[in-house]
Amino acid sequence: MAHLILASSSPRRRELLSQLGLSFDIYSPNIDESVKLGEEVSAYVERLACAKAEAVLAQFPDAIVIAADTSLGVDGQILGKPKSKAHAFAMWQMISNRKHDVFSGVCVRTKQQISSIVVRTQVEFQNLTLKDMEDYWATVEPLGKAGGYAIQGIAARYIPSIHGSYSNVVGLPLHETVQLLTAFKALN
Repeated sequence: MAHLILASSSPRRRELLSQLGLSFDIYSPNIDESVKLGEEVSAYVERLACAKAEAVLAQFPDAIVIAADTSLGVDGQILGKPKSKAHAFAMWQMISNRKHDVFSGVCVRTKQQISSIVVRTQVEFQNLTLKDMEDYWATVEPLGKAGGYAIQGIAARYIPSIHGSYSNVVGLPLHETVQLLTAFKALN
């Protein structure tokens, strides 16, 4: 099998990809993650995933590179990782007592091929009280997570339903990633 590299420092992506029984290395690229003016969340996550794959392929030109990026979309806004407690609370107020979309862009790339996909999952949050937000912030789990929450962790208590891929919300839609890797003949 070809040399696989996951272009991510995310422990969640590493765990998810490991569930597939694949052997891979990790290399986390440093790219500009600024949102372009008027950019929609689906275009944003796909662009970042492809930029990460390109940056890692430049370092390892004979590899098959898997890259992903995940963000939330609410009312046309992109919600990334919280920059502060106030930022996390503002995001939680936006998703409280309603549904929002989680988008992941996945890109698989070699010297000869590039393929990408965007996966959307709808997540419903219960009404969050100020106490809920204070308690959740105190766990430190929200740090470094798109939308300021981890569905696979404590935040699951606030989520009555999802529609779509659970692994997408965690950070790497496994079914779609397998489909991309199969097309690259990276799986047996």
